[in-house]
Amino acid sequence: MTEYLLVLFVTATVTYLLSGLCRRLALRTGAIARVRDRDVHAVPIPYFGGLAMLGGVTVAYIVATHLPFLGRNLLIRHDFRAVLIAAVVICAVGVLDDLYELNAITKLAGQVLAAGVVVANGVKMLWIPLPNTIISLDDSISIAITVFFIVLCSNAVNYVDGLDGLASGVVAIGALAFFAYSYLLVASLALPRATTASLLTIAIAGICLGFLPHNFFPARMFMGDSGALLLGLLLATSTISLTGQIDSSGLHSTETGLMAAYLPLILPLAIMALPFLDFLLAFLRRTYAGTWFWVADKQHLHHRLLDQGHSHRRAVILMYVWSALISFGVILIGFHPRLPVVAGVVGAMGVVTFFTVGRRRRIDPAAKRVVRRAERQAEARIQDLP
Repeated sequence: MTEYLLVLFVTATVTYLLSGLCRRLALRTGAIARVRDRDVHAVPIPYFGGLAMLGGVTVAYIVATHLPFLGRNLLIRHDFRAVLIAAVVICAVGVLDDLYELNAITKLAGQVLAAGVVVANGVKMLWIPLPNTIISLDDSISIAITVFFIVLCSNAVNYVDGLDGLASGVVAIGALAFFAYSYLLVASLALPRATTASLLTIAIAGICLGFLPHNFFPARMFMGDSGALLLGLLLATSTISLTGQIDSSGLHSTETGLMAAYLPLILPLAIMALPFLDFLLAFLRRTYAGTWFWVADKQHLHHRLLDQGHSHRRAVILMYVWSALISFGVILIGFHPRLPVVAGVVGAMGVVTFFTVGRRRRIDPAAKRVVRRAERQAEARIQDLP
C-alpha cells in the first residue's frame, strides 16, 4: 500500500503544479472555452488541464518503474507503457480540438487510433469472465470490443464534463473504488493480474485530485477534451486490463456467493454509471429528435439538476455522492451480499434521491438572475487572479 500511496501523492502534486503552467500556455495559445448558449460558465476559461494530467500520468509511470514491488513486474511496465503511449495520442487529439474545434469524425478517428495503440500492445479483452466458465474471444471480436469500450468511455466522460469539477471528481471516485477492489485482489487473493489495474486507477485518482483545486467552482481552468478523452481512455484500459484478463472463478466462495465472481463485469459499469447514463440518455434524446448524437444540447443530467434549483456546487456534490454510492455500494454488496448491507445501500440511495429530486426548489426569475450574477462575478474574480 505504501508504494501506491506514494504514486498517488506524487501524481497529484505534479498535476497540481503543472496545471498552473498549462493554464498560462492555454492563455498564450488561445485555447480558451468561449461562452456558448449551451455552456454553464459565464466568462471565457482556459483549457489544457489534460496536458497537466498527462504529465502526472507520465510521472506516475516513471516513479512506479523504480519502486521495489511495482517496478519488478515486467507485465505492469509493459501494459502501463502501452497505455501511456495511447494517452499521448488521445491527449494530442484533445489538444487539437481545444485549439481548433475538430469535427466529430476527426475526433472519432483519433480515439480509434489511440485505442488501436492499446490493442496493438496486447491490452485488450481476451475473454469474458463468468463464475463457472470463461467465454474466449477471437482476435476480431476482442479488438472490436476493446476499441468500442475505449471510445465509449472517452465520450461518456466528455459528455459529463459540463460543470466545474464534475468530471474530475466523478472519475476520481470511480477510480478509487476500482483501486480498492483491485488492490484487495492483489493483497488478499494474490492475483498479480490485478496489479496493473490497481496502479492505473491510483494514478487516475492522483491526476484528478491534483487537478480538482484548479477546476472546482469557480474554475480557474478546464480540462478540455484533452483531459476528458484522456480520463476516459485511462479508466477503460484499467478495467480492461483486469476484467478482460482475469479468471473470476477463483473469486467465488461460500461466504460471498456468486456476486464476488460477477464483480469484474459489474464494477466497470458501476464506476462509470453516471457518465454511461448521461451518454445513453443523450443518444436516445438526440436520435428521437432526428439529430446526430454528437450534436450538443443543454439537457444533460447536470443541466437538469440546475433547472431544479440546485446551485452549481450542490449539483456537483450530488453527482459525487451518487457516484460514490453506486461504485462502493456494488463492492460492498459483492463481498457482503447480506440483507443488512443491501438494505443499507438501498436506504442510502433513497435518502440521496430525496435530496436530488424530492425537494424541488422553485426559484423565481429575479432570484435566478441574482444567483447567476453572483456566479459570473465569482468566475470573473478567479480568472483575474495571476
